[in-house]
Amino acid sequence: MMEFFPEIPKIQFEGKESTNPLAFKFYDPNEVIDGKPLKDHLKFSVAFWHTFVNEGRDPFGDPTAERPWNRFSDPMDKAFARVDALFEFCEKLNIEYFCFHDRDIAPEGKTLRETNKILDKVVERIKERMKDSNVKLLWGTANLFSHPRYMHGAATTCSADVFAYAAAQVKKALEITKELGGEGYVFWGGREGYETLLNTDLGLELENLARFLRMAVEYAKKIGFTGQFLIEPKPKEPTKHQYDFDVATAYAFLKNHGLDEYFKFNIEANHATLAGHTFQHELRMARILGKFGSIDANQGDLLLGWDTDQFPTNIYDTTLAMYEVIKAGGFTKGGLNFDAKVRRASYKVEDLFIGHIVGMDTFALGFKIAYKLVKDEVLDRFIEEKYRSFKEGIGKEIVEGKADFEKLEEYIIDKEDIELPSGKQEYLESLLNSYIVKTIAELR
Repeated sequence: MMEFFPEIPKIQFEGKESTNPLAFKFYDPNEVIDGKPLKDHLKFSVAFWHTFVNEGRDPFGDPTAERPWNRFSDPMDKAFARVDALFEFCEKLNIEYFCFHDRDIAPEGKTLRETNKILDKVVERIKERMKDSNVKLLWGTANLFSHPRYMHGAATTCSADVFAYAAAQVKKALEITKELGGEGYVFWGGREGYETLLNTDLGLELENLARFLRMAVEYAKKIGFTGQFLIEPKPKEPTKHQYDFDVATAYAFLKNHGLDEYFKFNIEANHATLAGHTFQHELRMARILGKFGSIDANQGDLLLGWDTDQFPTNIYDTTLAMYEVIKAGGFTKGGLNFDAKVRRASYKVEDLFIGHIVGMDTFALGFKIAYKLVKDEVLDRFIEEKYRSFKEGIGKEIVEGKADFEKLEEYIIDKEDIELPSGKQEYLESLLNSYIVKTIAELR
């Protein structure tokens, strides 16, 4: 079988002092922490679309990427080559999962029937490669945003024919995700929103979106798909306003339509910042709602107002993210999928590997720091003390539902002084710095 990356060795762990760009500094997949290998805590995944389909094109310039599969001119030959390259890529990086959109892995035909037949051929190729590999499917999804038919949306379109096409496309995507043993299925509504309310029936679009998701739930039950359904919130881009704006908005929508029991959230860092939140905020919201599912690992450029999908390199962000993941009980049917792409000028094959290496190292280090924070309970103890007034006296009565306005007025009306604790934000931020420095110093 053709080798796509002959110049790239299998990536090894060399430790924090290594200067080798093609080596892990902080990620040792077999390092055991809390009774489990680090690779099982993190469950890294390759995003097929950014790694094997993205070619460095932007609105102002042509593709720049040098990719070995581009030597194939026939669309099916290229599709098969990308699949083979995926498995080689994952094995060299010791990554055990991948994710895809249906249209990433196979080209479209003239009709949906023809497209499905093409898709089946590529799925067979993936299954063949899986037989001799430990690489698995984390989740699948359908691309309901690229084709011009989805200009008005998919589930929220003004065209019943487009709604039907989208439903049939998701039906097939669910089938192949199940066939490939996917742990989950993601719904990202890139076109499920609007540009202006002047031409939008907002009520109908939201109701149709709920109808669409309910159909997906029913079909998953029918075919015996037991993977986790995931909503991936994003506030905008490509639409001006996207209906699954953030975790809180999407949860309210699911709750309102009786769909909340079937869905959890796939949180993307760059989407969180586009919504005006931190990555940690969205993860915390999902966690306290009991709806944390998976992560699209990347970061955005805060000076830019769009989804830049850069590889994660910010240790503070990954530490606070993994803190939330650990507090949520870790990943079950989710993982850390690198929804990230190399910069347009980082066009060499080597850059694909380096991007993933730095992302894996950054999350591995973040996990190790977060694990110490959780184990030492330093933040838990501070928060518990800060809210101690609700553990006793009138505060306890409030929490237990034994107080009303009259009782609270009677309690407070003659009090002259109210003593408040300090928030100590600066101290806690310095404590976080100390944990980062101390953890790095202790690593080999």
